[in-house]
Amino acid sequence: MIPLPRSVRSALSRAPSFLLSGLLFLTWPAPAQTSTPTAATVGFSLDFPQSIPDHYAVTVASDGHASYDSTGKVTLDADPGDPFHLDFTVSPGTRERIFTLAAKAKYFEGKVDSGKRNIASTGDKTLTFKDGTRNTKAAYNYSPVPAVQELTALFQNLSTTLEFGRRLDYYYRYQKLALEEELKRMEQMVKEKNMEEVQAVAPILQRIMADASVINVTRARAQRLLNGSGVAASR
Repeated sequence: MIPLPRSVRSALSRAPSFLLSGLLFLTWPAPAQTSTPTAATVGFSLDFPQSIPDHYAVTVASDGHASYDSTGKVTLDADPGDPFHLDFTVSPGTRERIFTLAAKAKYFEGKVDSGKRNIASTGDKTLTFKDGTRNTKAAYNYSPVPAVQELTALFQNLSTTLEFGRRLDYYYRYQKLALEEELKRMEQMVKEKNMEEVQAVAPILQRIMADASVINVTRARAQRLLNGSGVAASR
């Protein structure tokens, strides 16, 4: 610290106390502003031409916020549609599973693909992890890493759920009689544990269940799916 000149020290000693307080206030350094840490994210994408969808990407943040984007036809006989986007929230249990598996997979650092050429292609897959210190990704067709296998299945099942929601919304607007078969397939896949986070499509299930113009058996299926997802069926 640089000492003050004697004349300044003398003047300060004779200054009123309120003036000294003001000087201290003016010269005291402002507290450093702390930035809020950015939420960590785990992402998964799949590119598989000729499939429905032919591309999709899911991102899940450590605070539970998630987004989904896909391209391709809504159904096999439909014209190519607009890109689909959905923001939603994953359940705490699924969020914890995703980040625990990412840690077990060493945050996708290094090679995760098997490297075997005699394995049939099931689409180009990419897993990513981002936080304040890491920004990693791994591309693969098939991985022998158990944590990567489990994450792949989880994200694929999540895409299945969200694409069901996309089709249900399409059929609800344009072809209500097709809802029955679609919901029947959805119930079967839930029983077979091939879907994740059914509550993410609760809004369209609630609209179907509450619409008196939809046949009763279809509305009942929507209600059962809502009940199983833990979301109340609004009326």
